Amino acid sequence: MSHNKNIKRRSLDNCVPRTTKANARKFSGFMQIPHTDYKITRLCPACQLDKPTLRRIFEAVGLNLPARLLVTAVKGSGEPSLPVHELLSLGTALLSALSTDPEMASQPQLLATVPLLLEILARGPTSREQREKGPENHPGDEAKKGNDDDDDAANEAPKVTSPPAKLDEAMASDCYQVLTAVHALPRGPDQLLSRGAVPALCQAVEQNQTFSQKMGIPLLGCLLSGKTKEKAWSKHSSELLSLLVTMSEDFCTATGQTRLGMCSQLVQFLPPVGVTVERETLREVVSRVWGELQPMMQAKMTPRQIGPVLVLSACLLDLYGWELAGPPKFCCLLVNRACVEVRMGLEEPPGSDLSQEQQDTLTGCYRIMEAAIEQACSPAVTAATAPAQGSVASLSLQQSRQVLGVLEEAFSALMYHLQQVDPSCYGEPFIFATFRCLCSWLAEETSCLKEEVTKLLPVLIGYSRSHLLVESSERGLADWMDEMTVAGASGAWTGKEALRYLLPALCHLSAEEGPRKVLLTLDTPALLANYLSHGFTSLKGKNAVRDPSMETACSTLLNFSVTEPERVRKDQHFRTLEKHLSEALPVLVHKPSLLVLAANYCTLGLMIGRLKSTETAEAGQSRFFSTALCFLHSALDSKPSPGPAKVSPAWENSWDEVAELWRLGIQALGGCVRAQPWVKALVREEGWLRNTLGMLESCSALPDLHTQAALEEALCAVADQCPLCKQDIGDALRRCEKGALSCMRKLKKAVGVK
Repeated sequence: MSHNKNIKRRSLDNCVPRTTKANARKFSGFMQIPHTDYKITRLCPACQLDKPTLRRIFEAVGLNLPARLLVTAVKGSGEPSLPVHELLSLGTALLSALSTDPEMASQPQLLATVPLLLEILARGPTSREQREKGPENHPGDEAKKGNDDDDDAANEAPKVTSPPAKLDEAMASDCYQVLTAVHALPRGPDQLLSRGAVPALCQAVEQNQTFSQKMGIPLLGCLLSGKTKEKAWSKHSSELLSLLVTMSEDFCTATGQTRLGMCSQLVQFLPPVGVTVERETLREVVSRVWGELQPMMQAKMTPRQIGPVLVLSACLLDLYGWELAGPPKFCCLLVNRACVEVRMGLEEPPGSDLSQEQQDTLTGCYRIMEAAIEQACSPAVTAATAPAQGSVASLSLQQSRQVLGVLEEAFSALMYHLQQVDPSCYGEPFIFATFRCLCSWLAEETSCLKEEVTKLLPVLIGYSRSHLLVESSERGLADWMDEMTVAGASGAWTGKEALRYLLPALCHLSAEEGPRKVLLTLDTPALLANYLSHGFTSLKGKNAVRDPSMETACSTLLNFSVTEPERVRKDQHFRTLEKHLSEALPVLVHKPSLLVLAANYCTLGLMIGRLKSTETAEAGQSRFFSTALCFLHSALDSKPSPGPAKVSPAWENSWDEVAELWRLGIQALGGCVRAQPWVKALVREEGWLRNTLGMLESCSALPDLHTQAALEEALCAVADQCPLCKQDIGDALRRCEKGALSCMRKLKKAVGVK
């Protein structure tokens, strides 16, 4: 069979050569045999072959042959027996067929061809040598030039790079088949990203190469929709932002169904929150898209049509909040439509299943609702607020009330839906999205629907507890969290996220008698103690990062310790908590970044300690109190100075957050001295009393009256319980005539000093 340059290409189906080992040997040596002797084996569709047949073909042909075909064609070195296009055509066809088997697609030889395939898609079916030479001469050009070449040799024009040639559809389809097969592998997205898939596909789309819109953009969208999204944007932000600009311009010029269809596509190509990009360019893109979404939102649309519009709106809010969304009137409309979709979707009778499309739409609506809560509850919303056009969409008081009204109806639907959820479904991502959205509202507003919220507490606590206890089995939810924009900053799913979102609401609800009683019946203190224990494990390392949720958990437990003293005395879980605090505080006080958490642990431990009556120290308690005394004393600068006492440098930056905790801890220390006789000796032996009296004698005043009152109350308790301490305090009062100590009248009365 003689060679023919016009070899007929096969159909777009993946194809494989029906061959033998002898033919394979002939393939492997094709560059050494004469051009006229080269034979092409008969082809058949790969989709018609079973896996064992593909395996036999792979063993006969191997992956080295198609790889060598591509390398020879792309590099363009030497004089191969076939034209570049035919080498590429055969090589890509073989790879496409073999890649239909995932086991073959994962072979190192096939992965090594990915950069070559990407180069073909981005620059066309030409060799590097051809691209460097520029456009080929037409027949007869050499004759026309004649001897002018010698005359013009010294003035040779610079090389002109030819525009990329177009791929034929079969070759483009084969290339994308291989890349898609690689992407489907467990580490496929990372494999493609590390081999330059993003810039190459962006270039293919920019040059409108064959199938770049039909297959290139969807493949890019897949790379930008999972765990590799942030990595891709970090490495190739300029290329992706340029593509986003083009896509946003296309979106704005599109009409009707085409524009609606592009909404979902744009969502994939928006950058993750926090990634470093050219902010002004991104701002222009977001503003441009919002401008087109406004009339779309005002138009009449079916639920299927409005879904992608709401999801895109939610993603734009993730990037810039309400700043670029438009006037307050439009913002109210957006929230209203989101709330209507939520009510329509969730108020179905029990047993009605939501499709994946509905779940995606409702998840987008949730994010709009969360952003609306933040805006409506902003301190800037006052009666005098004037809506600012073209800037932050500030709501007037009336608009804020309207928004809160529709939100209340939507959140009522969320609570109804969660009441119907079977515990076996707690691992579903949509249930978590519903739970998280409700928690965002409860964190800000617990006075509305109080009865419904209280009835829902068993569900909320049960849901949180289930995730904390079985976190290791929730890979589906973990993968979903990795893909969500909201999880980007919080890192990998650990099982604590459910309770983390609920904690602000628990802090509010534990301060109210009705909900608090329900929380106690659900053993909420035990859940919180378990949460602290889990969280502390990750804080033991050198680079511990502050976790505000642990501080909120402490605040909730403080509410229980203040309002439910009998429960604290009798509940075994508080004994377990006390043991954890005793072990953790000595570690936390040596981590400056965790000072606020240390203050919470210290105060919580002292508040529990004041409710106990023990003659001697229990295991670990002595170390806890020694650490607590040293920690509390370190808050105020003890260096002698004639002026007022100052907050120590280590505490200064956090004083606004911890001042109240410190005062409560000092007062609780006095309660511990009265309740546990052994503590009074420790107060004197550890030097707290001596150092505190020295500081009060040397300074003219304390930072504020509340600090003075707290210290005076603690000193009165010490003087009342310890005769030696009372004597030390009396001596100090007699010596001090002008210092802060001299202003403590209750203390003077307690020790009998006039």
